[in-house]
Amino acid sequence: MAVERTLSIIKPDATARNITGSINALFEDAGLRIVAQRRVRLTREMAEAFYAVHQERSFFGELVDYMISAPVVVQVLEGEDAIAKNREVMGATNPANADEGTVRKEFGLNVQENSVHGSDSPENAAIEIAFFFAGVDIVG
Repeated sequence: MAVERTLSIIKPDATARNITGSINALFEDAGLRIVAQRRVRLTREMAEAFYAVHQERSFFGELVDYMISAPVVVQVLEGEDAIAKNREVMGATNPANADEGTVRKEFGLNVQENSVHGSDSPENAAIEIAFFFAGVDIVG
């Protein structure tokens, strides 16, 4: 297994409910280290650029509106197979289908307000991390 880094976003529904610490505890309990973190308020331009891959999808406008509705916590998680481990800890996109003990089962409200985002591949992790953090920001 390789040590990897992945981007994690704690979404507006979670920051509004003040459960970021509870979510981070699940990541840390799974063996992931938070090596960069900050709370930000995305602008419309930032959200549109970050989610540009979805711009042709019917939910794009709603997604952007949601992601700018409240602050988010962007962070870099590091650990053995961090991308797969983070996705396991997050659970299925739809909280109704997520396994017990996952972030989305425990805290997600619905498919959109599912509390977290995580990179889905090493290539996307590198792109997404660079979107929010400079190398000097990441301290492991």
